[in-house]
Amino acid sequence: MDNVFEVYRSVVFPWHCDHIGHMNVRWYAHHFDDAGFHLWSVAGLSQKTMHESGSGLVVARISINYIREMKAGDLMVIRGGFTHVGNRSIRHHLRMYDADSDELRATQDTVEVFFDPETRKSAAMPDYFRNRLEPLVVDFTQAEDRA
Repeated sequence: MDNVFEVYRSVVFPWHCDHIGHMNVRWYAHHFDDAGFHLWSVAGLSQKTMHESGSGLVVARISINYIREMKAGDLMVIRGGFTHVGNRSIRHHLRMYDADSDELRATQDTVEVFFDPETRKSAAMPDYFRNRLEPLVVDFTQAEDRA
């Protein structure tokens, strides 16, 4: 699917696992968070670009859907894309897969809001960001997974 990017790869280590043997929820959030930073870069909007433009982003909402467990030794790959570009916010969707089987293991939906780092209040999205992101919007309802 166009505009869905691979943004992260990692391995599940034993210390990521809880007392029942699968990756603890805190680590799903960790991996998805790291992937979210890379999503901006693959879209051509580096963290450096954001800082230099005086723009800031804050996460307003995250929703994680756990589909199948990840265990120690599993390799993961996260792919995702932008799903909505608003006036002050964007939404993106990330999918975590088992890298060996390509089975869907979890998804995360995120809303991020642009804000002014000086006033600490929400701000309009700069045109440069909007022009770069709007052509990248993906309709994930059309995506198929082998779960």
